[in-house]
Amino acid sequence: MTTPIVELTDVHVVHKARSGGLFSRDQVHALTAADLTVAPGETVGVVGESGCGKSTLAKVLVGVQRPTSGTVTYRGADLWTTPPAQRRTALGTGVGMIFQDPSTALNRRLPVRQIVRDPMDVHGRGRPAERDDRVRELMSLVGLPKALADVLPGQLSGGQRQRVAIARALALEPDLVVADEPTSALDVSVRAQILNLLLDLKERLGLALVFVSHDIQTVRRMSDRVITMYLGRIVEESPAADVLDRSRHPYTRALFSATPGLLAPIDPIPLIGPVPSATHPPSGCPFRTRCWRADDVCASAMPEPEGEAGHRFRCHHPVRGDQSTRDLVREQSGATLPA
Repeated sequence: MTTPIVELTDVHVVHKARSGGLFSRDQVHALTAADLTVAPGETVGVVGESGCGKSTLAKVLVGVQRPTSGTVTYRGADLWTTPPAQRRTALGTGVGMIFQDPSTALNRRLPVRQIVRDPMDVHGRGRPAERDDRVRELMSLVGLPKALADVLPGQLSGGQRQRVAIARALALEPDLVVADEPTSALDVSVRAQILNLLLDLKERLGLALVFVSHDIQTVRRMSDRVITMYLGRIVEESPAADVLDRSRHPYTRALFSATPGLLAPIDPIPLIGPVPSATHPPSGCPFRTRCWRADDVCASAMPEPEGEAGHRFRCHHPVRGDQSTRDLVREQSGATLPA
């Protein structure tokens, strides 16, 4: 088997709560028991509601966030037991990140040429003339005209700024690129262009891509595998081809039922009630307070992973693989949510 580029094993990220006062002992469980592998050349999509831990997972993958516990393995080596200088070199050259808002991710005082060149300067890649050649190559690769090399980010459109951010992420020829909501700050007319660019670059350069987004239909179309997150937990991992009609977790089905279908529209499965607090998560399964299938078993213990390689889920009462979403809509409408 191919060695994964990055692998997470039982990773937890816990923050101190900010709202409880100076002597508060409350903790925010941003990521809980996360297990994930990313293989060379594959695209892993990550979906879930706001605050479910998607961005925290992305930060762990690129080494920005150190886990409270658990293991992050990069190219077979434990990332957080390696010397800091070695870790910075490995991640800085092997992993690129594209942030949500290019207007804040780029230094507004630097011209495009210097922004794209910065990673090469920091890591000492090549001679000065070679770095300049690489900048021109990268700008061409992402569809930016040469005339913009000396322009400041504030003089660019949102789509152009995101192309600069993509060029910077690719400067050191990484094996893995993590894109955290890369189109959410862009106009609708520009989003498709950036998504198509990412897909083209992935194929041309053989990249592994982790694509984090709340736009679940876009994730489904771009990904080989889809990870569903809820309240800091990965509750399902499914092949992208199966996630719409054959996902097994009720939450995944509810998420994908909420997207409009033009050929066979259905009523969505409503998620009733607020997302529970990450400071005081529910006992057992975190989704039980909004799940129409929940019972006392769901309140007593977190379900263990079930399923097979490539399609695993955590649920005491999973949806049958052959059960249609239309049937689930009828089932949910007649159910009573737990107290």
